[in-house]
Amino acid sequence: MASRDDEVEDRGAALAERASAPHLAGLSEKARDYARNARSDNTRRAYDADWRQFCAWLRRQGLDPLPPDPQTVGLYLAACMEDLHGRPALSVSTLERRLAGICWHYRQRGEPLDASDRHISTVLAGIRRRHGRPPTPKEAIFADELIAMLATLDMDLRGLRDRAILAVGFAGGLRRSEIVGLDCGPNQTDDGTGWIEIFRPARRPESESEEVQSDPKLDVPEDAGEGGLLLTINGKTGWREVEVGRGARAETCPVALLETWMRLGRISHGPLFRPIARKNGGVSPKRLTDKHVARLVQKTALAAGIRGDLTEGERRLAFSGHSLRAGLASSAQIEEAHVQKHLGHASPEMTRRYQRKRDRFKVNLTKAAGL
Repeated sequence: MASRDDEVEDRGAALAERASAPHLAGLSEKARDYARNARSDNTRRAYDADWRQFCAWLRRQGLDPLPPDPQTVGLYLAACMEDLHGRPALSVSTLERRLAGICWHYRQRGEPLDASDRHISTVLAGIRRRHGRPPTPKEAIFADELIAMLATLDMDLRGLRDRAILAVGFAGGLRRSEIVGLDCGPNQTDDGTGWIEIFRPARRPESESEEVQSDPKLDVPEDAGEGGLLLTINGKTGWREVEVGRGARAETCPVALLETWMRLGRISHGPLFRPIARKNGGVSPKRLTDKHVARLVQKTALAAGIRGDLTEGERRLAFSGHSLRAGLASSAQIEEAHVQKHLGHASPEMTRRYQRKRDRFKVNLTKAAGL
């Protein structure tokens, strides 16, 4: 079913199509850009893949995608749950995402599909009832495990960059897209989704007579304390600020590791985390992809021997970029409201889903009932 944001996006795209007058050409192009930006790059790629899969199935059945037919879509959903030619059935969550992608593409073509039609909704309800499974969350990485992962990395430029990625991602409770979307400052790139500010520790005079010379460019607010890293991020729930304090040791402090990477990588403007050329070891001006974060977490978790009770294949599936985010939520022994704000969750219930094995059985209703 179309959301309010989808309807606004559709109307914006339709207005852009009707803007044929010369003086409206510029606005037309801007409207198209805004419509494209209504979805993240990852979501658009997933929706495009969903549409291609659907169209390929229609061609094999000798059917045409237009006009949209709810009964045909219901048959497609049922077909996706069959094990054919060694291809396993889709999970319910993947199937729901695929239906969302199909609906989105039909809306872009001006012929919306009614997902509430009984030929779709009834089939989907039956699939959920029969094949639905509780979600399998990724393993959380705890602080001691993160330290072991950092120790597996080399001390070359690539290793220093990856140390900063892991430490900042963990301490900031960031999604992998939020990690690689950071810039060195505001308004520096078109594809950035946030930026950083580094605050130095406030220097205190050694004696009452000592006067500290203040440089306006390096001035520190009075409440900076030990200093730290301030992240301004445009995430799933909108803009939020994330404070990352300095750690007790330089080798594991996210702020110190980031400062080292920026200094040695000569990063002062544009994307914060970038690829490193294999030939000459130079730093690329481009932005690192979020897939690198997932691969990095998996590789270092394996190298550190985390969850050694699992097979290597199971361990690869158990860890991802989200393991850093879940690890902070599970490790931080502070009030839940602070964790919720830090992660940018809209509800406490979502935060609790991230807190692996924390406060389990703390509330014992069995004893409270008198047993």
